[in-house]
Amino acid sequence: MKLQKTIKAETRLSGKGLFSGQETKVVFRPAQADTGVVFLRTDLAEPVRIQADANNVAERDRRTALKKGSVSIETPEHCLAALFALGIDNIVIEIDGGELPGFDGSCQEYYKVLEKVGVVEQQAQRKELVISESISITEGDKSIYALPYNGDKLSVTYDLDYTQHTGIGRQLYTCEVSASHFAQNLATARTFSLEAEARQMQAHGIGTHLTPKDVLIIDSDGPIKNSYRFSDECVRHKVVDLIGDLMLVGRWISGRVVAYKSGHNLNQRLAKELIKMAERAERSAQLGTEALLDIRRIQKILPHRYPFLLVDKVIEIESGKRIKGIKNVTFNEQFFQGHFPGTPVMPGVLIVEALAQVSGLLFAQTLEHTGKLAVLLTMDGVKIRKAVVPGDQVILISEAEKVYSRAAKCNCTALVGDKIVAEAQLKFMLVDDETI
Repeated sequence: MKLQKTIKAETRLSGKGLFSGQETKVVFRPAQADTGVVFLRTDLAEPVRIQADANNVAERDRRTALKKGSVSIETPEHCLAALFALGIDNIVIEIDGGELPGFDGSCQEYYKVLEKVGVVEQQAQRKELVISESISITEGDKSIYALPYNGDKLSVTYDLDYTQHTGIGRQLYTCEVSASHFAQNLATARTFSLEAEARQMQAHGIGTHLTPKDVLIIDSDGPIKNSYRFSDECVRHKVVDLIGDLMLVGRWISGRVVAYKSGHNLNQRLAKELIKMAERAERSAQLGTEALLDIRRIQKILPHRYPFLLVDKVIEIESGKRIKGIKNVTFNEQFFQGHFPGTPVMPGVLIVEALAQVSGLLFAQTLEHTGKLAVLLTMDGVKIRKAVVPGDQVILISEAEKVYSRAAKCNCTALVGDKIVAEAQLKFMLVDDETI
């Protein structure tokens, strides 16, 4: 059994934020088992705790940020990467400003101060995630993949493609993440910016305190008034950023991650998908099923019964926003007796009904609608694109567009594998259960 870890004692450092230039002080404190990584803003009238969790990510350009309400922590990724490398599960990080210090754009200072104070094991089992299936995320020409891996560590491959820019070129880096490898090969790798990008940011008041001597600013000939610490320093820093963002999964990852031109946005999207994978695995271990709602719980919410209950389980729910359910289609379905003998095809109207039922389960998860039923009012844009036959598993996805106190509208998609079989925009009346 692998045990959780925290730091042995309090330690601290200070410095200016890369983007804001604000001087901030940071205090690292040991934390109890199962605390996780917590940032604490101490400069506010009421201190605010923000968990290092991918679900707390705020949208930012060129960096990671964590947010709770209107309070944020900017650029935690270098600190998080050092925590990952040192295997620290639990820590409270107090900061008296909105952005962590950036130093020279690397995470060396974070690694040094945490390594020096030391790490101690705690009497609690570490949370782990073994990547058991492939995840693929693409955005334009950028992509990132999570893949199963033979080893028990995290393997990272990053392909940095700046072939159009002679100052960087194309760089490829692969490693298994360990404390020793991180210290020797990654901790000192600095963030970088093209000269044109740096000028544009400073014109908008970002990073105005920095000069090319402070961080890597690159033109067509390479670093301006500076030099590379490694010939492939740029790709090494991209690996650091990726490791820091994966720390937001909140579990120790065994698997392989392959990235091509990926930035913080794609890294964070992958972290969210890995959290979902971990939660499914944990539910399966505890309950014998990965379903968020199994058929018994579905029957407590929906009034439908045989032969008209068309959702077997729910595997994903984003509260009030999105749901994913499953309908397993077998030859024993009653409707195949007449639709059609010898050529069994699931009626399109029943696929739409299954989408309506999974939508009802989505609205039932919202507290204000508990005890209400979603009664279908209208169907628009219905398209049946592909036949569903015995043996197919239909994935039912409903995304809420508008939800009012007495009505709701959602966009629905049914898939078999990665092929869309049906689409519809459905509108519901939300009525009290007793009125049905």
